[in-house]
Amino acid sequence: MKNKRGQDHGHGPSQRQLRAAELVRHALVEILAREDLRDPALRGVSITIGEVRASPDLQHMTAFVSSLGPGDPQNIADGLTRSAAFLRGRLAKSVDLRFTPQLHFQPDISFDEARHIDELLASPDVARDLKRGEDEA
Repeated sequence: MKNKRGQDHGHGPSQRQLRAAELVRHALVEILAREDLRDPALRGVSITIGEVRASPDLQHMTAFVSSLGPGDPQNIADGLTRSAAFLRGRLAKSVDLRFTPQLHFQPDISFDEARHIDELLASPDVARDLKRGEDEA
């Protein structure tokens, strides 16, 4: 169903949102690689940005962040939130968007969820059930 502006709601992000979010993700990765952020939660931490999601109007973008090594994703997200104004200024110089979006940071827990699923699949009970299912097929 489309609204007055022709936007499709309830069917996931538009191609425009996806392109802009990926552009911002790449730019943030470059900025984080080049800049030395002063926040104590970010010192000596190698940060990865797994995904960026854009609001329909592209005015807000949420980056899902984690550490490539030791480091609490929530602490990293909090540190980046404190540095958001600085990062937004750098982003304005490196991307060609009509408006520079407000940046929001959330911990990326997808890696933790994937590890948990792997641990469950490796458990003896699940392995036994999976083997039993293969034998019956």
